[in-house]
Amino acid sequence: MDPQASSSRSITQSDLERMLLDEAAEPKALPFSLLEKITNNFYYKNEIGRGGFAVVYMGVLENGVVAVKRLYDAYKYEKEFLREVESLMKVKHKNIVRFLGYCVDIQGKVDRYNGKIVMADIQERLFCFAYLPNGSLDKHIKDGSCGIEWKTCYRIIKGICEGLHYLHSINIMHLDLKPSNILMDDNMVPKITDFGVSRNFEEMQSRTVATKMIGTIGYLAPEFHTNVITRKFDLYSLGVIIMEILTGKRESQPVENCTSDGTKQYRGKIELDMERKLAFLVRKIDGN
Repeated sequence: MDPQASSSRSITQSDLERMLLDEAAEPKALPFSLLEKITNNFYYKNEIGRGGFAVVYMGVLENGVVAVKRLYDAYKYEKEFLREVESLMKVKHKNIVRFLGYCVDIQGKVDRYNGKIVMADIQERLFCFAYLPNGSLDKHIKDGSCGIEWKTCYRIIKGICEGLHYLHSINIMHLDLKPSNILMDDNMVPKITDFGVSRNFEEMQSRTVATKMIGTIGYLAPEFHTNVITRKFDLYSLGVIIMEILTGKRESQPVENCTSDGTKQYRGKIELDMERKLAFLVRKIDGN
């Protein structure tokens, strides 16, 4: 078992409740048994979200609620888990989702294989975040308008910009910025989340990346196929998000396991799609 998992046994539910109240509390290694308890053994009725990497559950405490993100396959997504922990341990900002802790554990499971009873070790990788009751931004973007008044739209845009500026100031590139990765608190303050494909780079550095990345066609910068990434990638995604907030149009389609090679065939589609969106935005502004 990972030594961090062993040392996490001292963290109790009371400790987590105190951490939830203390904005200055540092993220901790949390025991699997605690996360299992507060999610009612990961009960399906506690499920509040599901994505390509993980399922998210509501964790109930005496003094509030947290969100527990459990990876589907710890072996397959180990790199994404470590990358997300690395980024989350560095960040603390009003427009970044608050990270409370993580869990690295191995659970023994007895099962039948080829007619025999065998023991298997199941790796568990989990995150714990402050719960944000208003869901993700994509749920608030509706046809014709953002579905919320202009002042709120402005604050959302400003908050996303400030959160992204903060990430870049500490040399983190998010690389998967989109409405479903922006959560809203009870005051409609945006919080950037999901750092599974983020990268930590040196100041003003570009980087050639040959590994697979998950992304979403429509939010990926057209030059992504070159494998060279810079801060401009996040700025392109930000621009698309702002247009969607202002126009109320969500036309981007998700593409899982989107590699740099795979995006070459989509380059023309991306550029045409963005030209159409820009034209729509100009018409809307002129009409007002």
